[in-house]
Amino acid sequence: MGSPTSLAPTPNTAQTAVRRIIVYAILFALVIIAAIGVAGLLGRLLETGGALAGDDATGLAESLAFALVGTPFAALLWRVAWKALEQPTERTSIAWALYIAGAYIVSLVVFVTGFVLTATAAIDGRWEPRDFATGVVWLGVWWWHRWMSRHPLKAPTRLTSLPIVAGWVFGLIVGIGGSAAALRSVVSAAMRSLTELFALGEPWWMSALQDLVWGAAGVLVWWWHWMRFGRRDATGLSSVAVVVAGVLAPTVMTVGGIGLTIFLALRLGLDRPAELEELLEPLDGLPVALVGALVWAYYAGVARHRSEATRESIRLVVSGVGLAATATGIGVTVNAVLASLSPALAGTDARTLLLGGISALVVGVPVWWVVWRPGVRPEASRAASMGRRVYLIAVFGISAVVALITLIVIGYRVFEFFLDNVTGEGLIERTRAPIGLLIATALAAGYHFSVWRRDRTSAGALTPRTRSIAHVYLVSGSDIPNQQHALEALTGAKVTVWQRAQSISDAPPSDEQFAHALDGVSGNRVVVVVGPAERIDVIPLAD
Repeated sequence: MGSPTSLAPTPNTAQTAVRRIIVYAILFALVIIAAIGVAGLLGRLLETGGALAGDDATGLAESLAFALVGTPFAALLWRVAWKALEQPTERTSIAWALYIAGAYIVSLVVFVTGFVLTATAAIDGRWEPRDFATGVVWLGVWWWHRWMSRHPLKAPTRLTSLPIVAGWVFGLIVGIGGSAAALRSVVSAAMRSLTELFALGEPWWMSALQDLVWGAAGVLVWWWHWMRFGRRDATGLSSVAVVVAGVLAPTVMTVGGIGLTIFLALRLGLDRPAELEELLEPLDGLPVALVGALVWAYYAGVARHRSEATRESIRLVVSGVGLAATATGIGVTVNAVLASLSPALAGTDARTLLLGGISALVVGVPVWWVVWRPGVRPEASRAASMGRRVYLIAVFGISAVVALITLIVIGYRVFEFFLDNVTGEGLIERTRAPIGLLIATALAAGYHFSVWRRDRTSAGALTPRTRSIAHVYLVSGSDIPNQQHALEALTGAKVTVWQRAQSISDAPPSDEQFAHALDGVSGNRVVVVVGPAERIDVIPLAD
């Protein structure tokens, strides 16, 4: 009769799943408790020169309890769980994969933060033994879980790329933030020296050096995960991270930073603030834009080697950022024009609003125009792509909802003005901001709705009227995903891809050429040979 605590292999039932969740959740908590306790004790040893006792008896008691209770229980439970992983069904558990990924990510964040805080304190002339102890202990926890994640017999078989993706995303965020902050400190110091605005306190280079330490640590973490592992990872999770962390966030940084810089330049030329110190604050956008542009350019190059769906997602998110900046510029510009009509607001306030709107338009319109290309009609396969359709529906749907809510706000303000004007504000003052938002969102909704309807018409060219082909064998050497998608949409048949031994560098045929080549072709099995150049050979096979 087995022990009641045994984790003997059992079928994948609901009871087994609940047991795994409980075991790994408790193990996760015990590892964190044990690490906190050991780090606290080690920090005290380093701080007091080998003596644990000190003035903080409560803190010592907490560290002792965490270390002496958490560590043995964590070791015992880990031993039981590790033994159970000899069964293949345990390795496929999602709970085991989530535990490894969660512990890996938490320990990575904590040990990097501990070491960086130690380094930045040393720059300031201070020694922080507890931060150093935290880094040492959690580095051990991270290395331990990294070893388990790569174990040949017991490593998780699911979500294997999650720790790597989370690692390089974390490093990228820290690296971008630290580098931008360091550049901002340098630019701010340079401008202060030119304008003879010197701040009292610590030297400017000290803050810049501390920020640089954060940036260097982030770049190191990013390099370790991305260059060694993540760059070759083409899973869906990695592609999503490339789109969001590698392109979307840097694009927002770049567009926002350039917009702030243009706003500063316009104010320098046309406006004179009371305090020049306030005018220098938007210079923070220049280093942010520079760092964001570098990351954006790098991952845009990475995306060229990813799937067409990833590249299309990148085009859509960049277009969305440009659209948001353009809509903001339109709304703020309308607000400024209406403000200039109000005697209470005409002057500096209206001019500053107008400069802000122009800045957003100057940076937003080119980005949106170049990426979206409103004057170029997309190919039928791209018009029929799921990502583009979701993007269009999301844009005009959200814009329509915002426009409707804004219209209600305008109505409320108008009725409030005529029924209970106790504040003394004019009608324009009350409604100028929502009117600007209404115009911007109405334009966005109307335009994207018209594009959506046009795309539905274009996509109809790829919709088969009758399914006359059952199976297509595609023989090609370049741009295979797009060609496969076009054939699936055109014929409604299953498409099997046979790739040429040598790739073809010539431009592949368009969707319309595929439609022309397959016009009138029918059969259970059809071979489509593409290339060289735009040549298409269609060979129906005998049943």
